[in-house]
Amino acid sequence: MEDEGAKAPIKPLTRQEAQALSAKNPSVSPWRVIAAQAVVGGVMAALVALITREQGFVWSVLYGAATVVVPGALMARGMTSRLSSLAPGVSAVSFMLWEFAKIGVSVAMLALAPKLVPGLSWPALLVALVVCIKVYWVALLWRGRAKI
Repeated sequence: MEDEGAKAPIKPLTRQEAQALSAKNPSVSPWRVIAAQAVVGGVMAALVALITREQGFVWSVLYGAATVVVPGALMARGMTSRLSSLAPGVSAVSFMLWEFAKIGVSVAMLALAPKLVPGLSWPALLVALVVCIKVYWVALLWRGRAKI
């Protein structure tokens, strides 16, 4: 028994159908996600400052958030450049290169953390890093739905 959908011809969308589909599933700006990550990191640092009053913890949280925000902003800048949207092949290669750059900057920032953060607390840094990374998932909830 063959899959019924495998034999169905692929019908290209008309301009109106494509616009309706795009309006129904809006994209989220990468800059909005980066801004939200920065805000979440700042709020976490403020809460840690109020609760612990330990400067080392606060700097660790801020640096953990920066370890997500700075490489994310680098990638967002690269992916929103004109070069990245020239052709599908160029866009795919550009995505891979910017993703490698993002990972490299993140690893370098983590390696430099003991030298740059006074009174470093790895648990505080890693919790902030994980929470800021999870903002990507929350971004899916931000997408507006089409009004019926």
